[in-house]
Amino acid sequence: MNIALIAHDKKKDDIIRFSQKYHSVLSKHELFATGTTGMRIADEADLKVTRFQSGPLGGDQQIGSKIANEEMHMVVFFRDPLTAQPHEPDISALLRLCDVHQIPVATNLAMAEIMIQALDHKDFEWKNIIEKNRKQE
Repeated sequence: MNIALIAHDKKKDDIIRFSQKYHSVLSKHELFATGTTGMRIADEADLKVTRFQSGPLGGDQQIGSKIANEEMHMVVFFRDPLTAQPHEPDISALLRLCDVHQIPVATNLAMAEIMIQALDHKDFEWKNIIEKNRKQE
């Protein structure tokens, strides 16, 4: 499964701790991340990560492109809801693409833990159901 990992500046420490805690699960999948987040996850959580540009420089859009091309299966995006983001339209577009393409997205630690534990227990049947429905259309 291809998983995107993204974090705003004030949430980077949180995504590092999350990546370290769930190293055994994440290491079984292809990981993608925006700029500094990807570098820190690779260095501090010892995970292999394909890095894109930083979010404000187009990284969110690069991940969005993967979603639109059905090449991304899950997004963990630790957002900072208390700080204005200059690239908010890009963030909104990324979240919209997740909704359009039925990609599970966690925007906080609580949801990310639920998703990663379900992934670890192989409880992600949603993708098979969606594929089956598309073939019937």
